[in-house]
Amino acid sequence: MFIINLQNKFRKYFFIIISLLYPVHTIASYLSNTYQKDIIKESFLDTAQLIKRYKYPVETHHVITTDGYILGVHRIVNSGKPPVLLMHGLLDSSATWILTRPETALGYYLYDKGYDVWMGNARGNRYSRNHTFLNPNTDLSYWRFSWHEIGLYDLSALIDYVLAKTDYKKLTYFGHSQGTTAFWVLCSLKPEYNNKISFMHALGPVAFTANMRTSLLGVAQTFTRISKNKIYELLPHNHYLFNLCFTSRMMETACLEIAHQLLGRDEQNINYTLFPIILGHIPAGCNLKQLDHYLQLIESKRFCRYDYGFERNLKYYGQPTPPDYPLQNVTVPVGLYYTYNDELSSEVDVKNLAAHLPNVVEDSLYPYKKWNHVTMLWGTNARKLAHKRMLELTKEFISK
Repeated sequence: MFIINLQNKFRKYFFIIISLLYPVHTIASYLSNTYQKDIIKESFLDTAQLIKRYKYPVETHHVITTDGYILGVHRIVNSGKPPVLLMHGLLDSSATWILTRPETALGYYLYDKGYDVWMGNARGNRYSRNHTFLNPNTDLSYWRFSWHEIGLYDLSALIDYVLAKTDYKKLTYFGHSQGTTAFWVLCSLKPEYNNKISFMHALGPVAFTANMRTSLLGVAQTFTRISKNKIYELLPHNHYLFNLCFTSRMMETACLEIAHQLLGRDEQNINYTLFPIILGHIPAGCNLKQLDHYLQLIESKRFCRYDYGFERNLKYYGQPTPPDYPLQNVTVPVGLYYTYNDELSSEVDVKNLAAHLPNVVEDSLYPYKKWNHVTMLWGTNARKLAHKRMLELTKEFISK
């Protein structure tokens, strides 16, 4: 109950402070004076509503993992066509694949090119905050997971579900950031899943993190250290952050600067007129342990399981330190797509990852110096400079 009480108190006092400093009419006034009505409207729609708004056929599915988590899945329905599974990054959701609208978003592009598009949601985010018997609001046991469990349980359940529903033997996988990390976990520990994937597209791939360079790293390390065993759910979906960022031009600029420090500055290729839509969907929530696990990798300079400390490591792993993930087991054909201006996924770390993977068939370090952690996903020119090549590889390996 501590986590719930703490979060409720924080939200209560946060709302009071913001209400006193910036009345609701101030927020509404700034938004309406700055952004078009359709952008503001899309900020408050969920993934399924966004897809429906643009006249694409949409379904919402629920997948139950072997450990009881209930995952929300959004599908842009193209029955009978080859299935593709898209998996988001940390604090993100299925919306990331479609929020930049049909003319830019990868999810719509894949549908338009003849694919059955399935977009998963990791346990703990706004669409997968559910369980068969644990209550995320009251049961701390719900929050005992990292991206290790997302890979081992969530991805395996999602892949099996999509293949069963579509009657295909293989699917094409697209992962962004944490969506790639979870994939390495799955196929290294359950190598039989390599046989269910025709091709893996890794956008902003993350495994080794020793060279992560975001200036917010120290803040994240300090916050995680003092919050461990006190706060579990991290940045759940609500509109507190949205309201804060859109109270004034000054506050919006401050929020944009935080995004730049986290992802890399790319004001040239990201359409920031859509910033309200982005903040309306991100953050979507996660578990603090997911962040903590990444921070451990920075210190250890390894890609390994969660470090519980000497005694618990002996109990869980039979050795004093957590074991490395056996990346040599990831035999599926892989495409790596990364940039020079990514604050979270350094090109040095991705090259290290490439050296550990046995079947990298596409190694794309984009030459565009401004591209950041999300440009290949959201960029105004990403379709021409990134997505078309991904589609070519998808077609090539489906036909093999």
